Amino acid sequence: MKINEIIRKKRLEKGYTQEQIASFLGVSPPAVNKWEKASSYPDITLLPALARLLGTDLNTLLSFQEEPTKEEIEHFINELASAAETEGIDHAFRMALDKFHQYPASDSLLLHTALALEGLILTHVGSTKDNPYMDTIEDLYRRVSKSNDKEVGNLAKSMLISKHIGRKEFEAAEKLLKELPDKKDAFDKRQLNANLYLAQEEWAAAAQLIEQKILSEINVVVSSLYTLAEIAFKENQISDAEKLTHIAKQTTGLFDLWECNAHIADFLLAVAKKDTDRSLEALRKLITTLDKEWKPKESVLYRHLSFKDTNKGTGIGQMMRLGIVSELENPENHAYDFLRDHPDIQNLLGKYR
Repeated sequence: MKINEIIRKKRLEKGYTQEQIASFLGVSPPAVNKWEKASSYPDITLLPALARLLGTDLNTLLSFQEEPTKEEIEHFINELASAAETEGIDHAFRMALDKFHQYPASDSLLLHTALALEGLILTHVGSTKDNPYMDTIEDLYRRVSKSNDKEVGNLAKSMLISKHIGRKEFEAAEKLLKELPDKKDAFDKRQLNANLYLAQEEWAAAAQLIEQKILSEINVVVSSLYTLAEIAFKENQISDAEKLTHIAKQTTGLFDLWECNAHIADFLLAVAKKDTDRSLEALRKLITTLDKEWKPKESVLYRHLSFKDTNKGTGIGQMMRLGIVSELENPENHAYDFLRDHPDIQNLLGKYR
């Protein structure tokens, strides 16, 4: 809440009129009215007396808070997404800068807002390449990478590493990689916490932690299988690449992951083999499944988890589709040269660009 809102709220809670506040403080009633409308502010010498009169302290009166809470950050990210949808990226970016000015020392806010802005640019623009805001976003990652909060700092470093690798700045990427810990923790804190819940017979809480663990780790496994398949193909081990792709598809089904994961595997393998027909078939299935809602709570594996948002509509599905279209249109990505001029690809690009 802003100071004008706090003054009005506390005044009403105390049952005072604006005229009474003015009389107690020796100012005019119009002055108090202006404070509550935010057209002017109390003189600094009046603030201690005003705080005492309203039954609060200066920190509350001045809305002083060193860090926004996790819930406040999540709420602000949702506000950014809505603003980008209704008023455009420029407006969302101005909102972010205003928030940074309020909490310039909150590394968590800076990081999560930077991540959200990058995602919104991809969603609404279609590509982050040459976007004028990306320099500022990367500066934020760089700033947060020096955070005293190791978890936040390491996530920022991981984003910078990806940027360096994309620009073939391998020495810079390697330097940051050496700064990251080999393991996030020396022990599995989530498992220990689940064990505590089990001992306390809090079954749902224990299940929720284990389901989170399964979902996060199986996504890492599937991603690693894709990478191994890519390596196998580059080593000309075609049968190994096909087997790894098959394992990735089986894992997706076995662990009730989003269906599009299976088609990603098929598409990557077909592209690597430059098989036009199979690439087109896999791409059609992939694009179609991006519009299908993933319903993890219907799976026995994830029934204790709560999901605020899904991939449907303007969420991650649209972001992935735009990313695919952007890469298909990118002449610097030679992996798709054999597909780019195909009429079916041109029709797809025309539909989604």
